[in-house]
Amino acid sequence: MIQTWALLVDAYRELNSRKLFWITMLLSLLVVLVFGAFGLNPSGYSFLWFKFDHDFLNSRIIPPTKFYKFVFASIGIPVWLSWVASILALISTAGIIPDFVSGGAIELSLSKPIGRVRLFLTKYFSGLLFVALQVGAFTVACMLVIGIRGKSWEFDLLLAIPVVLCFYSYLFAACALIGILTRSAIAALLLTLLFWIFLFALNTVDQIFVFQRENAAQRIVSSERAEKYHLRIAENQLKALKEVGTPLTDADGRLPSGITDELEAANPLLASTRKNLEEARESQKMWVRWTRVVAGVKTVLPKTQETIGLLERYLLTEEDRNLLSRQEQYKATGTVESEAEDGEPQDDDFRRTQIAAEEADKAFRERPVWWVVGTSLGFEAAVLGIACLIFARRDF
Repeated sequence: MIQTWALLVDAYRELNSRKLFWITMLLSLLVVLVFGAFGLNPSGYSFLWFKFDHDFLNSRIIPPTKFYKFVFASIGIPVWLSWVASILALISTAGIIPDFVSGGAIELSLSKPIGRVRLFLTKYFSGLLFVALQVGAFTVACMLVIGIRGKSWEFDLLLAIPVVLCFYSYLFAACALIGILTRSAIAALLLTLLFWIFLFALNTVDQIFVFQRENAAQRIVSSERAEKYHLRIAENQLKALKEVGTPLTDADGRLPSGITDELEAANPLLASTRKNLEEARESQKMWVRWTRVVAGVKTVLPKTQETIGLLERYLLTEEDRNLLSRQEQYKATGTVESEAEDGEPQDDDFRRTQIAAEEADKAFRERPVWWVVGTSLGFEAAVLGIACLIFARRDF
């Protein structure tokens, strides 16, 4: 245990000596200062001593505490820590394993009474120390800003430290394995970035497919409503022509055999609406199939974006998201899908798209934590297991 602690202390001294560590820390402090420079007042918002009037962004509509939490959960963590600071962290830590196994330092470490697996894992966790210090300083500073500026001490913001550290560990595990295989810091960095881009692209495809699935579901709802409307017109027309006094459909809504052609002849729009309905149902079946395929692929891979998304899920309530979204303003305008006075459905493509986007977002938020984090940690454990096996058996 003493040897492990000594290695961690040595790793901290190495990080402390790197200029990029302090550059990233200063940049994080600058981001926090900009974050704290914004403020809300009853008439609008302010930046430093400049004030701007705004009808929506003001303290009468949005409490300052909710505003700062929204900025922290939606911008500070996903944009700054999850992208900019993480790239800087990869640049700074990508060489830890390759430099260790190829720089001559490993012979001295192997001569000490410490197992190879423990030695490798100690080096691995020393790389995570970089991110832990950066995220911890940034989160505590933001918590102080919210406490001072928003008049509320939000200790649940500290959840960002383990979540971001977990997110980064997925990438650093891959970086460590590549570093052992190539013994090159540049190769480890570039291949890890490519792997990260692949994960980002896969998640984007997943989002698109889920949206298309929900959009097809909304098309089915719209087409079914249109079908019922045109069916009523056809029934009324046939009743007038044939003096039929009872509905043409049974209690389950089924049509008698041979009457379909007469209904479509009575109302030509009925055929087109039924065609649209059938196309929407086939489209939904296709997108359901493809979303399952993508979800299956993602199950065995780390879910970086969804791990970070857990922060917004737990820091912001549904009410907070509605209050701080443009969708709430859209709803307030009254421009929603409705029916005319005569019962004709008004097909609002924009509104249907909005509902599909909301349902897709809800589907992502309802994905269980054990799947998002558990399977990602399973991937990390497998990668670290392979790396430990190679490190324990390779001659240096």
